Amino acid sequence: IRLVVEEGLNQLPYSECTVTTPTGHKYDGVKFEKGNCGVSIMRSGEAMEQGLRDCCRSIRIGKILIQSDEDTQKAKVYYAKFPPDINRRKVLLMYPILSTGNTVIEAVRVLTEHGLWAKHIILLSLFSTPH
Repeated sequence: IRLVVEEGLNQLPYSECTVTTPTGHKYDGVKFEKGNCGVSIMRSGEAMEQGLRDCCRSIRIGKILIQSDEDTQKAKVYYAKFPPDINRRKVLLMYPILSTGNTVIEAVRVLTEHGLWAKHIILLSLFSTPH
């Protein structure tokens, strides 16, 4: 999970910075620009939250609960809670196992309804299976 999260973080904007270590040495590195957040598609997406927190302790994380009807495969949103300024953020959408894609399509639809551009959504997924 951590490797997938790190690859997603590589897609986010950053700037170079120099910090002074506790021993007084200078270190050249990078820092993420402000305005990033994660959104986990409950319940399986929550398994990826710790990997994101391990890399970015202070990142904001929203949640969305989507379930598909077993007969029609139509996705329905039951719960959605995002940072209030999500329309100005870049989002790491966490959903580890992708099968039909209906759940992710619905999550992207909800995020775009909240004013987020689709190009600012990065899907983090471990497996993709044909259905």
